[in-house]
Amino acid sequence: MIYSTATVPVNPAGEAPLTRAQAWAGLVLKARDARLFLPPGLCTRCDVVEDSATHIVREATIGGQDLREIIVFEEARKVSFFQATGPREGVIVNELFEDDAGRLMLRFYGYLGLRDKTPGGPEERAEQATLDGDNGYRAALLSTLKRTRALVAEGRI
Repeated sequence: MIYSTATVPVNPAGEAPLTRAQAWAGLVLKARDARLFLPPGLCTRCDVVEDSATHIVREATIGGQDLREIIVFEEARKVSFFQATGPREGVIVNELFEDDAGRLMLRFYGYLGLRDKTPGGPEERAEQATLDGDNGYRAALLSTLKRTRALVAEGRI
């Protein structure tokens, strides 16, 4: 089992501030079309195949891997990505919350396993190291906020 987490402030010093509504809109857009938020060419397909008020189902190709996710929205608070098919099983969560000082924070965490791999085996240990490393969840948080700021500046959010 892989557990990884990272948390960053939504509005660090020196950055254009985002409201909770703007940060939330960015998370919803990312759920609907990962291509807008991932490095060019990493996500080559991202299609919403089911849409409701509380969740969507999307099919995507990310890093050459086909996957299907059931994505559940808890309004202005949490987006949960349940891995229905693809290389991973489990859930990845994006959560907006206020810390003890009242600052808006963004946390990613995931409880995952790798399909058809030995639990706790070398593949899962390598995935854990990647998610916890410099290009893991923390980098994803920062790039999500950067892209959200750009979309706000463009008037798309």
